[in-house]
Amino acid sequence: MEQAMNYVYLLRCADGTLYCGWTTDPAARLKAHNSGRGAKYTRSRLPVEMVYIEEFPVRHDALSREWHIKRMSRADKENLIAARPCRSSYSPIRE
Repeated sequence: MEQAMNYVYLLRCADGTLYCGWTTDPAARLKAHNSGRGAKYTRSRLPVEMVYIEEFPVRHDALSREWHIKRMSRADKENLIAARPCRSSYSPIRE
């Protein structure tokens, strides 16, 4: 049985703020955020776009990375985005 990949992502909200989360399906998660079914934080800040994503084979590693990113300063998050922007099919995802 193939195990699903785990992703940590950063969204840029319409008001310019950043939101960090994790998922096993980035496209579906972005769609959920933009339809108002995502995190409570993003519901009032629509639309959002995915500006950063990392892939992890192990869920624990993704959750650990999410924890660390959430504790970064805004400047550090912006540096992370600038250094490694989305380069996959999610790059950048907009609905």
